[in-house]
Amino acid sequence: MPNGPVGELIPPRRVLLGPGPSDVNPRVLRAMATPVLGYLDPDFIELMDGVANMLRDIFGTENGFTLPVSGTGSAGMEAGLANLLEPGDVAVIGENGFFGARLVEIAKRQGATVDVVSADWGKPIDPNEIENALKRNEKVKLVAVVHAETSTGVLQPLEEIAAITKQYNALLLVDAVTSLGGTPVNMDKIGIDFCYSGTQKCLGAPPGLSPVAISEKALEVIENRTTTPRTWYLDLGLLRKYWAGGTRVYHHTPPMSMIYALREALRVVLEDGLENRYARHEKNALALRAGLRNMGLNLLVPDEYCLYQLTTIEIPEGINDQTLRTSLREDYGIEIGGGLGQFAGKAWRIGLMGESSTQSNVLMVLSSLEKLLTNSGFEVGSGSGVKAATEIFNT
Repeated sequence: MPNGPVGELIPPRRVLLGPGPSDVNPRVLRAMATPVLGYLDPDFIELMDGVANMLRDIFGTENGFTLPVSGTGSAGMEAGLANLLEPGDVAVIGENGFFGARLVEIAKRQGATVDVVSADWGKPIDPNEIENALKRNEKVKLVAVVHAETSTGVLQPLEEIAAITKQYNALLLVDAVTSLGGTPVNMDKIGIDFCYSGTQKCLGAPPGLSPVAISEKALEVIENRTTTPRTWYLDLGLLRKYWAGGTRVYHHTPPMSMIYALREALRVVLEDGLENRYARHEKNALALRAGLRNMGLNLLVPDEYCLYQLTTIEIPEGINDQTLRTSLREDYGIEIGGGLGQFAGKAWRIGLMGESSTQSNVLMVLSSLEKLLTNSGFEVGSGSGVKAATEIFNT
């Protein structure tokens, strides 16, 4: 890449197999290069409505209000907590990884009382512990959990937690940043009140927007607040006036090119078919896991709770984390992720999300890892990772 401000920008080619972002479909990149419209142009408003409708299909909601919040997934997280919580409210939050801890931090900044339900990293939240927290607090307004914990690769079962939350008449907020578009979210069926995601993972667009979906119950809570939200930019009451209704009220200038990108990415997802897309993520993940295990590597999350989008691997003893990932990137053009938080320096995270979830990528990363591990002195198990993965693909 040229140094200085005058050189043409030519980023190196990478295959993005980390925790995000994932590779972007060429159709999405082309959409970003189309002309920008005014924020109240009738054609742009029509485009906005189309994006909101497609988001409803992917979130699995018929009645919810959907929009892409300007900002990455953390903006959607903050929008949900800042609009649903007021000072003095009680929130029960599941924390079994880096992003559960971020939920806790943001909720506290809203002035809420937070009861944290913890689980070991690499394990899901126990619904019974959520219920115990609901019992020990007089009135809980909101329960929040991470559906797909990107720091660990754990998929959190939601049905039982949703049923318990409804029993106590609390709102359920769900982080679907890594799951939306790769694992069913089923917002209406499960009973989720606020769900947020990001564009850069299974949806296959660049980072920069956070799609959110809000139930009618959550909208009522937002409309009936007794205090003004602590955020103006992420005030969903104000944003709703721009994203819905007959007369659109200007709030802020939206990132038009990113909305173009999201629109095209959603079209790709729905053309693929959600069920086909879920099945592709599952099969590629199963093949990757089989290959890794056949190479003698240990996976940190049990299969029954392991995300299909993200697989977390224990770094073998004697292997330098940074050295191997650097070689993988510079010599093979492949990016995988290191560990976060408690897993820093102890784990690798391989992501197979959206456009990056392909059979060829699975075989390529297994072959490259095997060469680098062998060169580093790690004894690869009997048979190759590629062979074990190919057997899964052939079934």
